[in-house]
Amino acid sequence: MSHPVTTSVSSPVSAPSEADLLDFAQRTAADAALVASLPLDDEGRTWIRLDGPGGSEAWLIGWPPGTGTGWHDHGGSHGAFATAAGALREDSLAARLPTEGWKTLELAEGVDRSRELGAGRGRAFGPHHVHQVRNVPGAGHAISVHAYYPPLPLIRRYSRTGAVLRVEKVERPEDWQ
Repeated sequence: MSHPVTTSVSSPVSAPSEADLLDFAQRTAADAALVASLPLDDEGRTWIRLDGPGGSEAWLIGWPPGTGTGWHDHGGSHGAFATAAGALREDSLAARLPTEGWKTLELAEGVDRSRELGAGRGRAFGPHHVHQVRNVPGAGHAISVHAYYPPLPLIRRYSRTGAVLRVEKVERPEDWQ
C-alpha cells in the first residue's frame, strides 16, 4: 500500500537588513495610536517591547527632558531608530572599534559625529556602532522606536572623558527586559 508523501519546502526567512529595520522604525513611529499608548514618566525613560520584523527586537521608548543612554554599543547587532515625537540627539563615533579584548581606547581626532533627529526622522547603523542618544534640551518628552537584529545579546556601556573611551559595564538581556 502506498502512502501519499507530503513535502513542504519552507523558504528560509531572511534576516532584516538595516534598511528593513529603519523602515519598520519609521512606520511604527508614525502609528499615532501606538505612540499615544506609551505611558510617560517625568523622572525616567519608559518603554514597551514590540515585535520587530524577521525576529528582530524592537522597543517604543519615552524620553523625559534631560535623559539619555550614555555611550554604548549593541553587542554586534545592527539596528535603526526613528523619532516619533520631540527630538533626539545622537552622538556617535565614525570609527570601527574592536568589540572584544580592550578596556580603554584613545580615540583619534575627527571621529565624533552628532545629529539631531526630529519627529519622523530616523537612522540605521551597523553592528560596530558606538553612540549615545539623548533628549534634546528644552524639547519636552521625546518618543522613539528602536529595532535590532539579531536581538541584543548584550550592551556594552562606556564612559568618555575627552578622547578616552572606557568599557564600564556589560549588560545582558535580563538586565533590561
